[in-house]
Amino acid sequence: MASPPPPPHPQLAVSAAIFRDGRILLVRRAKSPAKGLYSLPGGRVEFGETLHTALRREVDEETALQIEIAGLAGWREVVPGAGGGGHYLIMSFAARWSSGEPVLNDEHDDFRWLAPETLGDLKVTDGLPDIIEAARRVLRT
Repeated sequence: MASPPPPPHPQLAVSAAIFRDGRILLVRRAKSPAKGLYSLPGGRVEFGETLHTALRREVDEETALQIEIAGLAGWREVVPGAGGGGHYLIMSFAARWSSGEPVLNDEHDDFRWLAPETLGDLKVTDGLPDIIEAARRVLRT
């Protein structure tokens, strides 16, 4: 089955840089966009949702974790490339783990709690190290 065409306008999305005991949660995308890359949990904001409500919902749906949102860490814009794809404005928030253990939905196939300075050769989404560093500043970790 072919993927539906992307919407004709940018989509608003949120992501969470979740820290627990000095480590950040990264999830590996099992589907496009960014299939096979590690990133932060998150997704689209639904009509009528606040950014914080959307963030808590997406984190719960994707990881089953509960979080405390500390503040905005930054944003990223993903624009369609030569191969197509959607146009997303992603608002990334710094957060602290509150409760639960990761239980991934079908959008992800792996997770890791890592010290931010140990990403090494891990294949990550564009700009992820910058967002992680900004989140650390928000949390003062």
